[in-house]
Amino acid sequence: MKLTINGEAREVDKVSTVGELLPALGLDARQVVVELNQAVIKRNDVDQTPIHENDCLEILRFVGGG
Repeated sequence: MKLTINGEAREVDKVSTVGELLPALGLDARQVVVELNQAVIKRNDVDQTPIHENDCLEILRFVGGG
C-alpha cells in the first residue's frame, strides 16, 4: 500500500488500520499523535481507524527532556 507519511512516500505491507501501522513503523500509539488526511485521530480510535491507498499521515512523537 502506498502512503505518504510525514511528507515522504512510503510503501507499507499488510496493514488496514492506523493501529496496525504504528507498530509496523516501530512506534508506540501511546507516544504519538496521528493526523490522517488532515484530521487528528483520537487515541481511543487509532485501532479502529482504517487506512487506504494514497492516504496522507502526519505522525508526531512526544519527546521529553529538560
